[in-house]
Amino acid sequence: MTTARALLADALGLPESDLPADARIGSLDQWDSLAHARILLALEERIGKMLDAEEAASIENLSDIAATLERHR
Repeated sequence: MTTARALLADALGLPESDLPADARIGSLDQWDSLAHARILLALEERIGKMLDAEEAASIENLSDIAATLERHR
């Protein structure tokens, strides 16, 4: 099972060990708008459906990614 940390690291092209526990959009040079789109696409692929606009807009940090994965288990 893909973890939120692994999903984020892959989308950003970073090793998991380089991600701080409080990673959030804008806190890492790699997490720009294009990377954010890759994160959303990876989430949608992992859960097997498109995120609705409200849910997609609420994803701003590693914890949000983990919560989204958990909701769609």
